[in-house]
Amino acid sequence: MRPTTTLIILTRNEITGVRDVLSKIPRLKNSECFAVDFHSTDGTVDYLISHHITVLKQKKPGRSEAFRIGARSAKGKYLIFFSPDGNEDPSDIPKLIDVLDAGADLAIASRFMKGSRNEEDDKCIKLRKWVNQLFTLFVNWCFGGSLTDSINGYRAIKKQSFDQLHLDAEGFAIEFQMTMRALKAGMKIREFPTKEGNRIGGVSTSYAMPTGFQFIRVFLREVWIGRTFMKKL
Repeated sequence: MRPTTTLIILTRNEITGVRDVLSKIPRLKNSECFAVDFHSTDGTVDYLISHHITVLKQKKPGRSEAFRIGARSAKGKYLIFFSPDGNEDPSDIPKLIDVLDAGADLAIASRFMKGSRNEEDDKCIKLRKWVNQLFTLFVNWCFGGSLTDSINGYRAIKKQSFDQLHLDAEGFAIEFQMTMRALKAGMKIREFPTKEGNRIGGVSTSYAMPTGFQFIRVFLREVWIGRTFMKKL
């Protein structure tokens, strides 16, 4: 029987995170789980395998490549993308499934809704938060959304919907592009508040300036091409 949900764990040298988080991932009925790993050298892969989690080797770098490998390999009708770095709360996984079960095509765990927590909330200068919110403001204005967090990678999407979006952005921009194209395609997007934890291991490879410029390029391209990506359907 085809699994309902595929949990895709994204790793690159996240041994501290997987040791802490793996046991906290809830058991899901009728589901599959595997990891997509890019060149980990800290024991991440061996640890996952020792806990009976299949690991798919990623040859090309980039978060976007991990997303596409995961989506191609998944058998479930729901795809959940999860990073075990401490930022994402494993207890939100059933909530993502519930949102899709309720009819949404794309579910996003929002760091900026009422009742949520963002990693920068304890800081005076919340640069990452403010930039994220600014990008979301532009997305809502251009594509008719009412979202609070268009960028967060902690999300779930129906596999059929993922395939329909023909995502070709690189790196961390793939989630941003997914949101914009889902809006342009008229898909149902639903958010719920999440409490983002502090990073507990590994090193973030989302560097502020290069990632910001990448997002600007992807945003301008999506404005320019409109709904032409849907011609591939």
